[in-house]
Amino acid sequence: MSRKGKLYGIGVGPGDPDLITIKAVRILKSVSVIFAASSTKNDYSLARNIICKHAPNANIETLPFPMNNDKVVLQKAWERNAKTVLKALSERGDVAFVTLGDPMTYSTFSYLLKTVRNIESQTDVEIIPGITSYQAAASVANIPLVQGDQSLVVVSGAKGSDKLLQTLKRVDNIVILKTYKYFDKIYETLANLDLLDQSTFFSRLGLPGEEIVRNVKSLKSATTSYLSLIIVNRTNNQNLDDK
Repeated sequence: MSRKGKLYGIGVGPGDPDLITIKAVRILKSVSVIFAASSTKNDYSLARNIICKHAPNANIETLPFPMNNDKVVLQKAWERNAKTVLKALSERGDVAFVTLGDPMTYSTFSYLLKTVRNIESQTDVEIIPGITSYQAAASVANIPLVQGDQSLVVVSGAKGSDKLLQTLKRVDNIVILKTYKYFDKIYETLANLDLLDQSTFFSRLGLPGEEIVRNVKSLKSATTSYLSLIIVNRTNNQNLDDK
């Protein structure tokens, strides 16, 4: 009986092909097949484009996922794709699933992993962490994410600003991911809390069309990219080591 393979969940970074770990590249070159998520409407995958630079001869296949909130439709997609991965593990050995950023941070892989484990709980899995978009954003803009005893919260803006409003009242610094869909509501929340001057907007980091906007007021009513985020650093000018 052939050995059942290991599933690698690999983070390939925020977009710049150079922001991928040496370990990730080594594994990508060794597996039998690499899976990447795509929309059900097309087979485009930025994660696939990133790894092509490092593993040009790799066997890469896309797994389609619907871009909607219908739980029944989503569950069917998770199960279908999980079975595809499990079949590959059984027949072809080690496989990888690549994802932008980090596999354990707002990632498609985390849902796939849960479904795979629900079907076959003993599946061998190894996670290779990746650089997140907000780590790359903080670095390119020279914005410390946390200093001293500051707090940092990472939130999703995918459903608007209700949770964001409550979070901003309690923490020092905040990263808002997935800002594209409800950017107008997020902008309004930041304006109401007088935080626009302490916010920096990032879009398409490490990719053509990269944008960094420190004067967020200029983005009122703007249409933003899917690959966008905001860092709110409310204590950037304070020396927190002076107690």
